[in-house]
Amino acid sequence: MAGGDESFELYRYHPSMAGAIIFIILFIITTALHCFQLIRTRTWFMIPMAVGGFLEWIGYVGRALSSHQAPNYTLGPYIQQAVLLLVAPALLAASIYMELGRIILLVDGESRSIIKKRFLTKIFVTGDVLSFLTQSSGGGIMAGQSLSSYKLGQKVVIIGLVIQIVFFGFFIITSVVFHQRIKKNPTAASSSPSIPWLKHLYALYVGSAFILIRSIFRVIEYSGGNDGPLLRSEVYLYIFDAVLMFATMVVFNIIHPAEVKRLLVQRQAGLGATALEADDSTEVERIEQHNLEPLKANNGGWS
Repeated sequence: MAGGDESFELYRYHPSMAGAIIFIILFIITTALHCFQLIRTRTWFMIPMAVGGFLEWIGYVGRALSSHQAPNYTLGPYIQQAVLLLVAPALLAASIYMELGRIILLVDGESRSIIKKRFLTKIFVTGDVLSFLTQSSGGGIMAGQSLSSYKLGQKVVIIGLVIQIVFFGFFIITSVVFHQRIKKNPTAASSSPSIPWLKHLYALYVGSAFILIRSIFRVIEYSGGNDGPLLRSEVYLYIFDAVLMFATMVVFNIIHPAEVKRLLVQRQAGLGATALEADDSTEVERIEQHNLEPLKANNGGWS
């Protein structure tokens, strides 16, 4: 396909139908399971990960459609796969960011975190949204069917990916610092065998590492241009994007944050009961008196 001042091609290879179908099926399975898990347990902060799963399998549908068109590819399926596969990991990252704050709250570990709980999710999700919007804009510009538009979109995408890498790097640092501090100075909750928070923190490490590796791969890929070595072979996309993003979703299927939510609710309910038991006796009497006064008025006082 010609355009701009040089030759431009949507694909530098023939997209594999088999590869696309395999990952359509795999992402549908893990996404369906995430939908079931979040609805059954009402773990609503996992909605972005489920939506990201939808974008993944719909993106690979675009690649499957393109595989039928070789060598005369049309723009629609190309944009579908390029944009959706580019931005989907940002949605997976959003759920990962939100889980850390809940883990910190679960173990009473806010004093061990370098960021206060009320700011933690806001900072990282804001960065994630900025990365998402930047990558989406760049992906749309890249689909302009010319080398000049590809180069402009490429620069915008790289900026979005760098934003994602910076925030993810800071997120990992925040998680590790929190982990080390609470190991050295544990709280009563973090020492409790009934609160298996460590496995969820390790799940965050694994998922974060996969998304970080994928983002670094994408920066290198786009830095090579439309004719770069990583864009001349489809295998790199499947190894460093499809496999890693599918693995990320499976990790959170297996170690689902619903347990963190359930333990947090139970713990907060327990704290409420303890606080009531420890309440001042005069305050309890005042509440009881307030509730009984209407009865006394209706009966002309107690006899």
